[in-house]
Amino acid sequence: MNFVHPVWPNRFWTVFQAVLPAFAGIGAQVLLPLCSMTHAIRLLGIDPGLRRTGWGMIETAGNRLSFIASGTVTSDNKKSLAERLVELHDGLSAIVREHDPMEAAVEHTFVNKDAGATLKLGQARGIALLVPSLAGLPVAEYAPNLVKKTVVGTGHAEKEQIRAMVKILMPRATFNSDDAADALAIAICHAQHRGSGSARLMAQGAA
Repeated sequence: MNFVHPVWPNRFWTVFQAVLPAFAGIGAQVLLPLCSMTHAIRLLGIDPGLRRTGWGMIETAGNRLSFIASGTVTSDNKKSLAERLVELHDGLSAIVREHDPMEAAVEHTFVNKDAGATLKLGQARGIALLVPSLAGLPVAEYAPNLVKKTVVGTGHAEKEQIRAMVKILMPRATFNSDDAADALAIAICHAQHRGSGSARLMAQGAA
């Protein structure tokens, strides 16, 4: 059975949570309002972080969306910054080689009050952009609020809402961290917006 992804207004989230268990038996594929391509495209979503970088691989064919794999690349916080960036690079490179995606999407960095943490996140994000680009993949960028709005229906969704909606959209999806769930959400966001030709611009003004 296929599931049609609606737009979920924030006021309906409580109702949606109540009916969430009813969807547990839905099949692994989901229908989304995607571009009208019929051949399968494998997409890699990346949620960058210095300690943990989440990744999620999905496949879209026309308006069908399927889960492929997901996980988390970690770095050793006892090592130097340079060594940790190498760990992220090598981990993501191995994923690209293993799963052979055709496109990638990376979450845009947001600035917080901790300038040092923001700088480190930016460096990790640089690796997330570099690895797929070195593999010859087009890389899109999306603001966090746009990812949440696309997947959940509100730009201020909580982590648990993202996890729940990813699981509803792809019941066979597995993820070992919130970072991996977020990466799958980024991939879903790209699947919906990639046909617009403005994916790179959507990293701006998506609040």
